Amino acid sequence: MRILGTGSALPALTVDNDRLTQFLDTSDDWIRTRTGIRSRQIMTDETLLQLAVRASEAALENAGLSASDIDFVLGSTVLADTITPSLSCALQGELGTTGAALDINGACAGFVYALDVADAYLASGKARRMLVVSAESMSRIADWTDRATCVLFGDGAGAVVVDAGEGLLSSHLTSEGNLAPLNMYPNPGNSPFATASHPATPLFMDGPEIYKFAVQHSVDDLKLVIERAGLAPDDIDHYLLHQANRRIVEAARVRFRQPEEKFPTNIEVRGNTSSASIPILLDELNRAGRLRAGELIAMSAFGAGLTTAACVLRWTGV
Repeated sequence: MRILGTGSALPALTVDNDRLTQFLDTSDDWIRTRTGIRSRQIMTDETLLQLAVRASEAALENAGLSASDIDFVLGSTVLADTITPSLSCALQGELGTTGAALDINGACAGFVYALDVADAYLASGKARRMLVVSAESMSRIADWTDRATCVLFGDGAGAVVVDAGEGLLSSHLTSEGNLAPLNMYPNPGNSPFATASHPATPLFMDGPEIYKFAVQHSVDDLKLVIERAGLAPDDIDHYLLHQANRRIVEAARVRFRQPEEKFPTNIEVRGNTSSASIPILLDELNRAGRLRAGELIAMSAFGAGLTTAACVLRWTGV
């Protein structure tokens, strides 16, 4: 599997830390020192579908292709505009693609999960050219009274166009089946037959527990996929980690003894956009001319589940 084009889209509203102090007991310094975040983009009158469309159109344009060239739309999201139909089905209707449309929910690890799924479809010949879109509206599920969590999140969408080729060198996906540290429960409905249900809740996160999990698995998973690709950490040109917390990225960088320029970040101005964080960062690097053909990229992400995903791919140039 190789990447042919990238795209991203963000809401119009930028919310800096000072604005959050208007309704939260927090400060710019408190947020920045703990997370590295200065600001994030938050949805107002936009829909998630609109962001997904914009990111997809940008990726198609970057690849020099049109919607008619796509025969499979693969979406990654925690919560789309509708529970059903899926984000990918709605996106298919807006773009005018044909073929299959499918959503997956790997939480914040969803983009790397989706790349692995796309690779399997392309390798089997069941798809020829795919659009992979991660779109997340974390502002809709965060608890905006909880200063420990809501300050982390932003909204956005990232997309890539992929086809078969020698790009993905190795990958590794895991899940622990552990609901306790990170979860959200939906509306339980009104079935007259239900005898047990969990009330709806906003997103809950045990920050210290997730931090320890994230650092350990980011390092272990990256070591594994780099070794599987027959490489050493020094061979990797760019490490793209899920943008959850600046301290997590820095902890991984220190353990690998790599220079800062190999671990680019955008969490400072994007916040945690869940599964959209890596493709948004990838698109920003691509459009800034920081990726060159033949360079090696290692990706690592973690999320509710608890899920982890990592891969190594060779950038073929777009």
